[in-house]
Amino acid sequence: MFDEKKLWKDRSVHRLKEFGVYLRYILNGHLVVVLLFLIGTAAFYYQNWISSLSQDFPAEIIIAVILGLFLTHSPVYTFLFEADHVFLIPLETRLKGYFLRSGLLSLVFQGYILLMVLAIVMPMYAHVSANGFQSFFIFLLILLVIKGWNIAVNWKIHYYVQPSVYTWDMFVRYFINVLFTFLLFNNAHFVFLLIFALIMASYYRSFSVRTEKMGLKWDLLIAQEEKRMASFYRLANLFTDVPKLKDTVKRRKWLDWFINGISFSQEKTYDYLFARTFLRSSDYLGLFIRLTVIGALALYFISFGAGQIVLSLLFIYLTGFQLLPLWNHHQNKLWIDLYPVSHNHKTTAFHSLLMRILIIQSSIFTVVILFKGQWMFSLLILLSGLLFSVLFVKVYSKNRLKA
Repeated sequence: MFDEKKLWKDRSVHRLKEFGVYLRYILNGHLVVVLLFLIGTAAFYYQNWISSLSQDFPAEIIIAVILGLFLTHSPVYTFLFEADHVFLIPLETRLKGYFLRSGLLSLVFQGYILLMVLAIVMPMYAHVSANGFQSFFIFLLILLVIKGWNIAVNWKIHYYVQPSVYTWDMFVRYFINVLFTFLLFNNAHFVFLLIFALIMASYYRSFSVRTEKMGLKWDLLIAQEEKRMASFYRLANLFTDVPKLKDTVKRRKWLDWFINGISFSQEKTYDYLFARTFLRSSDYLGLFIRLTVIGALALYFISFGAGQIVLSLLFIYLTGFQLLPLWNHHQNKLWIDLYPVSHNHKTTAFHSLLMRILIIQSSIFTVVILFKGQWMFSLLILLSGLLFSVLFVKVYSKNRLKA
């Protein structure tokens, strides 16, 4: 006898336990200390920036744009597996309770994230508004309702096949979310908010009526669930081995010129392999680009010289630390062991690539500071970055790889 309540309970409990296991590895790492330092530094500069704002600063617009993003992105965590293509599709009409519980759980998790974002932007609002923090819980309650509406609409969209429907829905909901949030924080009259509430209800009803006789697009739901889990597995893989992690490869032919200089000699076998892996596999290149861009922006807006040096070293450390799993990327491929190449060449190739990546990042940070006209601090960042890169590769990474 099929029991959808038991199915949802088993899958949700299993998934939460899985999250708990990997989160213990993540939170036990010393990377947390670095992140706490970054958060503390960001909070310090954020508070100083807020204190410098004038009363006519358009805080409501900025808050609406930021919250609109978090309101619009409203996935439903379905806990579906690949095998559900076969076993659950015939039972779709009996899974309404299952998906309703998934939607409620999604609202709880995303509501917590919304709470944190609201707590971050609220000081900016309190500085330019006479209301201060008095309306915090009222705003939170209303935003949670809007979040629930976004989750409900997003679920109805999953009955459509056309990609254009998903694209237009994202734009429309983002526009509605931003405008409603702006009116909310701008203390608009209740009538205007009520009008928008009616528009939202009509928007949801239009999709609800159209999808009454449609079936869910299981391929899309399962693909989205696997993509979310793959992102979490990649994060957890930085701290421990994750057997369920699947490799993703992109050709990126336009980056071939980076490896054209590698000679086709036997001792350069691993140089070629690691370079190709960095440019094509998983999110190594994306991770490097994201950390470099975020670090460069942070360095550009921070004016405290010593803080710039510390921050640049922190981002170099984060980049190097999160690229260490590249060493074990091919550990489950037996054909790698058939290479007639010494293990020392593998170690040398990996350290050489890691060194070049960190030096490139240090140089980019140096150029950013030099662009601000601070040539002395740019020189210090370059020298400290080069020294740190050498110590990280020659000492820290070698010890990590041996452990």
